[in-house]
Amino acid sequence: MKNQLDKILISYDQPDFEERFIEIRAAVVRATHFGGKDGKEEQLDAILNEVGLRGDEAIAEYTEKFDGVKLTPEEFRIPKKDLESAHKKIDKDLLGSLRQAIKNIRRYQKSIFIGNKLKRGINYTPIRRIGVCVPGASAPLPSTVIMTAVPAQVAGVKEIVVVSPPRHKGTIHPVILAVCYELGIDEVYRIGGAQAVMALAKGTETIRNVDKIVGPGNAWVQMAKKKVLGLVGIDSIAGPSEVLIIANEQANPAWVAADMLSQAEHAPGSAVVFTDSQQLANKVLAELKKQIGQLNRAEEIIKCLENFGGIVVFDDTGDVIDRANVFAAEHLEIQCGENSREIADRIKNAGAIFIGDYSPVAVGDYWAGPSHTLPTGTSARFFSALSANDFIKSTSIIEYSKEKLAESAEDIIRLALAEGLDAHAKSVKIRQNVIARSPD
Repeated sequence: MKNQLDKILISYDQPDFEERFIEIRAAVVRATHFGGKDGKEEQLDAILNEVGLRGDEAIAEYTEKFDGVKLTPEEFRIPKKDLESAHKKIDKDLLGSLRQAIKNIRRYQKSIFIGNKLKRGINYTPIRRIGVCVPGASAPLPSTVIMTAVPAQVAGVKEIVVVSPPRHKGTIHPVILAVCYELGIDEVYRIGGAQAVMALAKGTETIRNVDKIVGPGNAWVQMAKKKVLGLVGIDSIAGPSEVLIIANEQANPAWVAADMLSQAEHAPGSAVVFTDSQQLANKVLAELKKQIGQLNRAEEIIKCLENFGGIVVFDDTGDVIDRANVFAAEHLEIQCGENSREIADRIKNAGAIFIGDYSPVAVGDYWAGPSHTLPTGTSARFFSALSANDFIKSTSIIEYSKEKLAESAEDIIRLALAEGLDAHAKSVKIRQNVIARSPD
């Protein structure tokens, strides 16, 4: 079965190279969005409309239908005592690691926050209330809570709401509950999917609406976020997790393969290598075949690499860099020895850049400080990593004196009249007349 991976190795001298290269990226982009012909779009609209019309009743119905858990509206919210209980029972070593991760993220976010830097002409105000979507995967994802809530807290957001589907024994995994308690978040709901997104956006009888929704999730969650944009703000539309590794002959092929597998195990997850070395490409492929046999979910990972993976050999480093900027990956690792930082300086489109052999994606996922909530599916061309700065809004401040308006009045009137807006012009003229009669 491992020989199926031979097909993910492609080289610039193959006649179908361009077609196969384009397909790698297109597959990830398609996985982010609904295709439009399978009825999912209509089903999504129906869910959002029903929640908008019937509120809690619809939430309960969809939770039973999609998650197999029957809840009354009074049971949506996790009691604070359950959060506290989960916190008391968490492994102490794990709690220590979580606390250090929180400390690291908080320190970094404070260092990049612009909201506390006073500037004339603009005011920064924290968003009042936000919602965080935490996926209900088979494994708990406490890091998602940390990487979304801590930046919001640094920005000064006072109300943080967490939603997650009840996939763990009819509720949310206790590790997630423990992290919420550690962060002082006590508004946590055991609901998920598109129905939770609509509940956050519009509000229901028991859930107050928020001003912005952030966090990852499956295609249903992301497409729902796209639909409610305008009712609320969102961070981005995130698809399958992805890593692009730029590597040359100085890279360790075993490490490159391990980093590919760490993303492919998300299933779906995209893992791609760009290199100018055919020899390295062959070694990485061999390492993939070797290491995949040591993993529990080998069959799923192989399928994921077939659908969303690639080892791509280019003619030279310049072509690698140009294509990487077009690829605009979520995570971009650069394992090119002494040339790594120079190459990083030439990357313009990426969610996060990991420089050198000792900076695997996992360091950013859990520990370094930047949020791991990143743009995917080429959207790093226009979206950025989530940060404390995404939880503030700016208000322009304009204050003119009599003298300043007098100095600018004729130009403003002229521009207003050029647009045919005579009332705009008169709003200045009426003041200009008074200014003209004023004593010096």
